[in-house]
Amino acid sequence: METIIKLNNQTAGRDKIARLVQYLSKLLWYRLQQQQKNGVQTFKSLEYQLSTFRKLLRLGRCIDTLYAALAVIKHPVSTVRLTITLSKISNALFLLTDHILWFGRADIWNVNTDKWSRISNKYWLYSITMNLVRDFYEILQILKAERSKIIPKGGCRNFNDIFKTGGRAFMCVQATPSVIVDTVKNCCDFFIPLTALGHIELSPDTIGFLGVISSIAGLIALIQPIAKLTPA
Repeated sequence: METIIKLNNQTAGRDKIARLVQYLSKLLWYRLQQQQKNGVQTFKSLEYQLSTFRKLLRLGRCIDTLYAALAVIKHPVSTVRLTITLSKISNALFLLTDHILWFGRADIWNVNTDKWSRISNKYWLYSITMNLVRDFYEILQILKAERSKIIPKGGCRNFNDIFKTGGRAFMCVQATPSVIVDTVKNCCDFFIPLTALGHIELSPDTIGFLGVISSIAGLIALIQPIAKLTPA
């Protein structure tokens, strides 16, 4: 209960809780629709309202995100510096288009929602892609540092050696929860804008499930500092 109260007192916490319920609603309305049960419109409406609420919570965040990009320009590791900077710039542009969509939903401006939703998803996809590049870089750095523990002295002679090497590699990466949590989050998120842009076809309940998993990962990173990848 204390954790929920703490999250609710933070804008980021409220956004992540709302996101979790939003994607859970998507999963539920599609399942109910497939089973021809009641409650479909209720969960569809809840999903839409939570999406709009989250857009309101994020108003002005594009400026904060651009400012945060400046903080990593001097990071000593070039790969981390480049991926985080590009991710934050893309995320700032995503948030800017998200603000425009909110103005349209609030009937403040006459907005072509299809056009701006597509632009928004493109920038979101760019941001997630950069985050994944950074995640894989972090994984490679862990494997490189633990190379002597992972690969046997004589190398991999057979399938059993390869299997054991893979297991040891996984255990080394698993020992760094921040990398695991961030990679799971970004891998799940990656397919959401891909589907919205029509590059792949996933059902609404699959998108809902992926959104729920990535939202839980985001909440874990917010609650447990050890699970937050830094710099972020």
